[in-house]
Amino acid sequence: MKKTILGIAALLLFSAAPRMLRAQTYVFDKAIALPGDAGYDYLSIDKINRRLYVSHGTSVNVIDLDTEQPVGVIDGMKGVHGIAIANKSNHGFISDGRGTAVVAFDLKTLAIIKTIPVDAKGPDGIIYDPFSDQVFCFNGESNNSSVIDPNTLTQVGTVDLGGAPEFAVSDGKGKIYNNLEDKSSLNVIDVTTLKVINNYPLAPCGGPTGIALDAKNNRAFVGCRQNKGMSVVDITTGKVVATIPIGAGVDAVIYDGARKLVFCSNGDATTTIIKQESADTYSVVQTLVTQTRAKTMAFDPKTNRIYLSVPDFETGTRKIVPNSFKVLVYKPQ
Repeated sequence: MKKTILGIAALLLFSAAPRMLRAQTYVFDKAIALPGDAGYDYLSIDKINRRLYVSHGTSVNVIDLDTEQPVGVIDGMKGVHGIAIANKSNHGFISDGRGTAVVAFDLKTLAIIKTIPVDAKGPDGIIYDPFSDQVFCFNGESNNSSVIDPNTLTQVGTVDLGGAPEFAVSDGKGKIYNNLEDKSSLNVIDVTTLKVINNYPLAPCGGPTGIALDAKNNRAFVGCRQNKGMSVVDITTGKVVATIPIGAGVDAVIYDGARKLVFCSNGDATTTIIKQESADTYSVVQTLVTQTRAKTMAFDPKTNRIYLSVPDFETGTRKIVPNSFKVLVYKPQ
């Protein structure tokens, strides 16, 4: 009889396991206060050196991920947007939108090494592509991408994108996927030829911003502002295979391949957390309450924590409350 009861209990536990995993939730852990009252944009993580980079006005705040304490500031720029990490050359790269430049710095000392002028307007999103060992800076006002050699610290090429670029992601195998916000489409860039080799319409997605990649299943996850949805795209065909409702004002999208979770950080004070059941099947498992306009995000795969930057705003305005800028930290429960 005991064996029978134990067997039934084990069977129930086994059958409940998917639901238990599906029900995993995130909770608020802490806020890391940072100085300054300027605007903010992308966050980026250096997995090797265990640092979180936070764009903030004319500066980048640097946080030690193991202690979750500020350890430095990179400043002197005109309008920071994104940060790319190239561990191979021990260099980081900051897109300085108002400075029309990419700023290179040392990953160990945080010292600025060189300001690299680019022949484009509005440097914004920026990523490092390990396949080509190059940095791609996406220029929102020029509809192109400036290509930087992280070793010589010079611009070595330009990619014509055919529209206004938003976030981009590398597959590490020779292709970069980049959203065009004004075209509601997805570019496929060949990093060898520096050409767009495919452009996929994303309907019903409108106004795509953030993008993440599941390289194993050949799926891209695209956050879309106009229809408040996350589109799942088969990158081998360009077909949108699923659209999942999310919060309003999405910006960043992150994929946790180990636990099959997709995170969409939204400006409406939520982060939508989605479970990947299969390559084409998804369900929302949590609408995490964050803070209004906490729309940019980074994910630490070592701790599974997510980080969102945001200041407080005066009620009903876009005016920042002085000395309120911070990084919000959320952890799995």
